[in-house]
Amino acid sequence: MNPIPAGKLPIDFLKQLLDKVEICDPRVVLGPKVGEDAALIDIGDKFLVAKTDPITFATDLIGWYLVQVNANDIAAMGGKPLWLMSTLLLPENFNPQEIKDIFDQMIQACNQLGITLIGGHTEITYGLERPIAIGAMLGEVEKPMAVFTAGAKPGDSIVLTKNIAIEGTALLAREMQESLEKNNVKKCSIEKAKALLFSPGISIIKESAIACKSVNVHSMHDPTEGGLASGLLEIAHAAKVGLMIRSDRIPILPECEEFCEKLGIDPMGLIASGSLIVTVDPVDTETLINALVKEGIPAHEIGKITNIEEGLKLHTSNGIKNFPKFDRDELAKLLTK
Repeated sequence: MNPIPAGKLPIDFLKQLLDKVEICDPRVVLGPKVGEDAALIDIGDKFLVAKTDPITFATDLIGWYLVQVNANDIAAMGGKPLWLMSTLLLPENFNPQEIKDIFDQMIQACNQLGITLIGGHTEITYGLERPIAIGAMLGEVEKPMAVFTAGAKPGDSIVLTKNIAIEGTALLAREMQESLEKNNVKKCSIEKAKALLFSPGISIIKESAIACKSVNVHSMHDPTEGGLASGLLEIAHAAKVGLMIRSDRIPILPECEEFCEKLGIDPMGLIASGSLIVTVDPVDTETLINALVKEGIPAHEIGKITNIEEGLKLHTSNGIKNFPKFDRDELAKLLTK
C-alpha cells in the first residue's frame, strides 16, 4: 500500500475507517461522517455541537486561525460557537514572546466572536519543525435549526458566498511571496491578497446565520482543505446525490486566478475557508441571495444538486466533463515540494 501524501485522507479510505465506529450513547445524534462539519449531541432542549480541527501551517497567525476554522464548522451546522479548548504543541526553539503572541491571537479572536476559551494544554514538543495548534470547539443549536451536509436534495440550487479561494490566496501571498515575485506578480497584489484574511475574512458565521434566518436551508458546508471541489464532493458523498456545477458561475478572486496561473495550480482545489456552500429549494434561491447581498455578502448560484445516477459533472465552455477531484490541497502540493 502506497503512503498517503500530506493533507486530508481520501474520502473512500476515511469512510472505511469511520464505518467501524459504533455509537454506544443514544444521545449522539450525529457522529463521525464524511462531509459533516461537526458532531451533534442531545443535551435536552438543544443540541451540543462539537468540532475539532488542527492548524498545521499559517504560523504567523496560528492562534487566530485556530479560532476561526473551528468556529466556522460549528456555524455550518446552524449552531453558535461558544467554547474553545486548545492544544498547542510548540517546537523547542520557541521563545516566550512567540507563545504569548499565539495566546493573544486566540484571546482576541475569541473575544471578537463571543467565544470563551475554557481550557486546553500547551507544551514544548520534541522533534517539531513548526508549531501545531489543535482546537476543540463547542457550541449550541436549537434542535429544529440543526443543518446537516447530508440534507442536500436533488433539485436543490447550490449557492456559494463570496469568492474563492479567500484563505488559499491569502496563504499563497504569505507563504509563497518569493515565488510569486519571481513570477512577476506585483507586490501590491501580494499585499492585497495577504489582507484577504481579514477583509472579507475567512469567517462564515454571519452568512450561515443569515441563511438560516431567511430561508429553509437544506444543507450547508464549509469548504476548507481541498478547496471548493472537495467541499462539493463531500456534500455529494454525504447526501448520496449528484452534482451539476457551472464553471462560468464560480466567482474566483482576481488575485487567486493570477497566483494559481503563475504557480501552476488549480483554484478549484485550493483551500477555501471564507466561503459557504448552501443548498436550498430553487424557489428560495433569490430570497437567499438577496438576503446575503443586503448584508454586504456576495452570493452566487453555481449549480444544482442532481440524482446520484446523473453523477458528478462540471459544465464548461468545452462541454460537460467529470467533476475534478484533488487527492490533496493545491497549497499542500506547493509547500511540500
